[in-house]
Amino acid sequence: MRFLADESCDFGVVRALRDAGHDVVAVAEISPRADDEAVADLALRDDRILLTEDKDFGRLAFATTRTAGGVILIRFPGDARRLLGPTVVDAVA
Repeated sequence: MRFLADESCDFGVVRALRDAGHDVVAVAEISPRADDEAVADLALRDDRILLTEDKDFGRLAFATTRTAGGVILIRFPGDARRLLGPTVVDAVA
């Protein structure tokens, strides 16, 4: 699958998905400090599912009339963060 990882997305998720063979572009690597609308536009333009830990993307994707190709909102408690990468890989499989 093709993903765009927002800067709020833990980089362990990016590494885990790449290791599992997914095509993942990280905003931190290509356009640091891009605003949320630019990130959402990039995901849609490049036909990528957006990975984020930022709840503001829910507003952009679902509470407005904006077109979105998909958003995965990742919310994990601090004591479970070590399982974050493998859990996301399992969820998208």
